[in-house]
Amino acid sequence: MRHNRSINHLGRKSGHRKSMLANMASSLILSKRIETTVDKAKALKMYVEPLITKSKEDTTHSRRVVFSYLKQKEAVSELFRVIAPKIADRPGGYTRILKTGFRVGDAADMAIMELVDFADVAVAPAKEPEKKTSTRRSGAKKAAAPAAEAAEGEKKPAAKKAAPKSTGKATAKAAPAKKVSAPRKAGGK
Repeated sequence: MRHNRSINHLGRKSGHRKSMLANMASSLILSKRIETTVDKAKALKMYVEPLITKSKEDTTHSRRVVFSYLKQKEAVSELFRVIAPKIADRPGGYTRILKTGFRVGDAADMAIMELVDFADVAVAPAKEPEKKTSTRRSGAKKAAAPAAEAAEGEKKPAAKKAAPKSTGKATAKAAPAKKVSAPRKAGGK
């Protein structure tokens, strides 16, 4: 039982817990949205929000302090260059936890954790590829196609003549001769 413990230990030793939270915080900063369990999301919220607040002041000291927690250069630079200017006027509450239901394998309560100001970036639907129209093979389109090509051919200048085809005989310039070495002696002397 917790018995008034201030943090959730998540069933891990302190080193494992700190490195797990650092990796999750870096993933959240880089991808703006992650899926995890509700308990880990609540622990991560306590871990990452002070770091985001620290990133509002872009000094060497604050960068070093944040790097000591995150341990990834890319995440620190993303935090200070992209996220900090966007959340500069927000007084707190930089993350949001959305419960999504239960995991299939062990029925753990799952959640999506996202940065509030970047919710539209993470949720933006991927562009759907344009569907290729299937063509039917019919004589009517074949007849119309050469007429269109002939009209285009009048507008374009004449193409260069193709080089004459070779007769199939290899020339000395085309294929360099292979170097043949003498067979080795079996004696070893």
